Formats: sequence, C-alpha cells, structure tokens
Amino acid sequence: MAGAMPQATVIRHPDGITAVDTDYIRPGLAAAHVIEHAGRAAFVDVGTNHSVPRLLDALEQLGIAPSAVDFVFLTHVHLDHAGGAGALLRELPNARAVVHPRGAPHLAEPSKLIAASIAVYGEALYRSLYGDLVPVPRERMILMQDEARIDLAGRELRLLNTPGHALHHYCILDVARANVFTGDTLGLSYRELDTAAGALVLPTTTPTQFDPEQLVASIRRLLAYSPQAAYLMHYSRVTGLARIAESLETQIRDLASMARRHANDADRDAGIRAEMQTMWLALARRHGVTLPEARIVELLDKDLELNTQGLLAWLDRASRVSG
Repeated sequence: MAGAMPQATVIRHPDGITAVDTDYIRPGLAAAHVIEHAGRAAFVDVGTNHSVPRLLDALEQLGIAPSAVDFVFLTHVHLDHAGGAGALLRELPNARAVVHPRGAPHLAEPSKLIAASIAVYGEALYRSLYGDLVPVPRERMILMQDEARIDLAGRELRLLNTPGHALHHYCILDVARANVFTGDTLGLSYRELDTAAGALVLPTTTPTQFDPEQLVASIRRLLAYSPQAAYLMHYSRVTGLARIAESLETQIRDLASMARRHANDADRDAGIRAEMQTMWLALARRHGVTLPEARIVELLDKDLELNTQGLLAWLDRASRVSG
C-alpha cells in the first residue's frame, strides 16, 4: 500500500499569500509561497523534489486545483529553490515556469547544475537532499525580462533583475499590495531568532556568484519601491524593511572585509567562519535573542558553511580578475 501524502505545514498571510514549509533539512528553514487571486494561483519557489508532495497537499488544503496554477516563479535556480520545478510542473497542467535567462539552460539540461551542487555538498549529501532532477521543458518556460509585468488574473506582478546572490536571480514585486518576494536577495531570517525588535535578517553569500556591490545595489533597488512586507524563502514574511536593509548592507560590507582579512591565511575557511560566527552571535545578542549560544550556532550552521564557501569563491574570482 502506498504511503500517505505528507501533510504540508502552511501559514496564511495577508493578501492571499500562503507560506508552505518545503521541509528542506529541517522545519522552518525554507518556504515556498502560494499567491491566490481571483480563482487562480502561482507558486514562488518550490523547494526540492522531496517538497513536491507537500506543495500539492498545500493546494488541496487551500482548495486550489492544480489546473488553477498559472505560474511557477523561480527566483533563481539554486536547488533549494528550484530543484523540484520539473517534478512539480508535471502535476500542474497549465503552469509555466518563470525563469531568469541565465538559469533557464540549467533547468532544461540540469547536468551542470547537478555537478556544481555535488561540488558544494558532496555526492552522498546531494543525492539525499535533491534526488534526480527532472528537466523543465523549454516550451513551459517564460524567460523573465527586467521590469516585465506578469498578469495573475488581474494582479500585476513585476519582475526585477537582482544580481548579487547569483547572476540568475530576480525578485517579484506584488505591485498593488506593496509586497516583494525576494528569494535570497534580502537575506535569510529564521523565526526562532525573532525578538521584540522584529526579525533578525542575515545575508546569504552562497557560492558561486556572490558579489557584494551587486547585492547592495539590488537591496537598494528593492527598497526604492517602498515595500511593506518581504517574503523570504528562508523563512517567509518579514516587515520593517528599512531597518533590515540597513543592517544587511552593513553586514555585507563587513563580510567582504572579513574575507579580505583572511585571504592569505593558511586556513582561510576556518578564519572566515570563526569571525562570521562571532559577528552573528554579537548581532543576535544586540537584537535581543536570548537562546543559548549553542542553539544559535546550530540554527546558523548551514549558513555559516555556505557563506564561507561563497566568500572564498568571491575572493578567488577577484584574484583571477586582478591577476
């Protein structure tokens, strides 16, 4: 007998937006979002192949037929965001994937994406996290253009090119409601670290295309639209965006300086990670986080590792250019 479909954990937000826990690594780490409007729907990011049953269950909980989903917005093609796109589209007969032109070839033919991910995670961990990627047929893709407008049953969604985390990254502005879906451009924020001061948001400098100046410019671009709420994949809705953006800019510049300081260390990885951990723990305490230090480090362990790798890739890329 086949196992029961996993039940999705969903959080309903204002404006017909629902967060769906993709169950990536741990609960509360990664959220796909469903936008509902006038009987139609769209996903923003989808998680991995393992997330697909939860996304379908979320539709059922919301009373949305798979045939009513028109778009799958993939903010970028990192596998925690887009790894399940091909498998999900098989279940959504009318949906098309909205993809950055730089990312589209990797979804249509994912072998390079698989190889790059194995280089970061190792073969065994990659297989357990992502499984076998299903290609996205090119005829089911819409290639995003900067400032393009997508109509979801009369609801305008504007696409904004936002490099910095990755060259193939874009964000979605929900125009009339002043929401923005930021992928990884506006950092990550785990609800366990919320305090009376609001959300603690940290940059993500994941390999291989992190660029601090581009990322700061992209954050400023998003804030120029005066959004009232941002929906992050890691993890869902945050407000108070002017404060968050200011903190992110400071952290991004501090991380770049930190990487340069350790550029010639014998063990660059350890030096960068240790200083980043110290910086984030101090930031958490200033923000009012009272969790034990070990618990904070546990929550941020994956991000400390990936951020360190991204900073090293940025350093190496910069040294090749200057050399």
